[in-house]
Amino acid sequence: MKEGPVSVAILTIGDEILYGQTLDTNSQWLSAELDTYGFSVVHRATVGDNEPDILQGLADAAARAGIILITGGLGPTADDLTKPCLANYFKVPLKANPAALEDLKALFRQINRELTETNIAQTNLPANAEPIPNKLGTAPGMWIADQGKIYVSMPGVPHEMKGMMTGYVIPRLQEEFHLPVVVHRVVKTIGIGESWLAEKIAPWEQKLPQNIGLAYLPSMGQVKLRLTMMGKDRQQLAKAINEQITALQPYAGKYIYGYDDDEIEQVVGRLLRQQNRTLGTAESCTGGYLAHLITSVAGSSDYFKGSIIAYANEVKEKQLGVNPATLAAHGAVSEATIKEMAVGVCRALGTDAGLATSGIAGPGGGTTEKPVGTIWIAVALGDQVKAKQLNLFKDRLLNIKTTAMATLAMLWRILAE
Repeated sequence: MKEGPVSVAILTIGDEILYGQTLDTNSQWLSAELDTYGFSVVHRATVGDNEPDILQGLADAAARAGIILITGGLGPTADDLTKPCLANYFKVPLKANPAALEDLKALFRQINRELTETNIAQTNLPANAEPIPNKLGTAPGMWIADQGKIYVSMPGVPHEMKGMMTGYVIPRLQEEFHLPVVVHRVVKTIGIGESWLAEKIAPWEQKLPQNIGLAYLPSMGQVKLRLTMMGKDRQQLAKAINEQITALQPYAGKYIYGYDDDEIEQVVGRLLRQQNRTLGTAESCTGGYLAHLITSVAGSSDYFKGSIIAYANEVKEKQLGVNPATLAAHGAVSEATIKEMAVGVCRALGTDAGLATSGIAGPGGGTTEKPVGTIWIAVALGDQVKAKQLNLFKDRLLNIKTTAMATLAMLWRILAE
């Protein structure tokens, strides 16, 4: 069994990925999965369906890592070049592989289909390759050991690749290598930008032990802090990280809404359930996206009653009870209107809390006074109504998503207090 850090390179093959026609979810999944087992992904690349680029991609990957994972190019069509390129790379012939053929025959018997010559040709592998069974498709994978390095070739179809990795590749790699224990904890913050957060927690960060890695991971309206340790004892590592998270609270506690897999809509839902409160939304610029986030949580019917998509002013007036004089004096995108919308949805749906959004999502519709990205959000809960103006972006979808997150963050803070 080999000791020490285990480096991995991932090579994705396919024109459709280079052209942006297919999203490369395989590399992201592989990186995340390998990380949980203590492998270190040091290189990721995508190449097209042509031999020179594939050969160069293999050489680049092998120069950087001891394990090379390849996805794509194992189909039966003329543009599937992975097998002949691997044969060329290792200077070996393609040969019929009896074990791969038997696995394929068994699969076709199971699904009651006739085996064709094209399918049989898929079992021709480089002479130095061991077949990896594919229980979910027709293309076998390949395991090649050469000059101290391991090359693993798998289908590009995500569920076939994942089945191969979890059922065969990872267990075998664990037999080949002695891997360290890796522990991650993710602290999730909201309502503060990355640079401001870094400034606030600088004293804590400066005291972090050198064997704990810290990464800032900003995303839509949030900043995640990932703490990482490697060692031998999982419990000791987890204890050390948790002690640092406790020490972080005085610096960032007011912005921390959850940990690890928590999402803001889940945390808000738990608080509403704990406090026995109900919720409704009045949405203009978000067009139902806020309600979508809330109802994406299983069991949200315990606290969420519904949404009024008040896109037109007449709906704001008739369904939410917004005063026409308010709209005439201040417009739909204003503090006065958004507060009336939040109160109005509580009244219309009979809820304890109401969320409201109204703004200019873009790309058109802006004015000098209210440019694209001008958004108002509000939360009504009991006797209190809080509103906030956001000055966002020129991108419509980004504005919709950011507004929804900011509105949930506003409700979270009120409920948590």
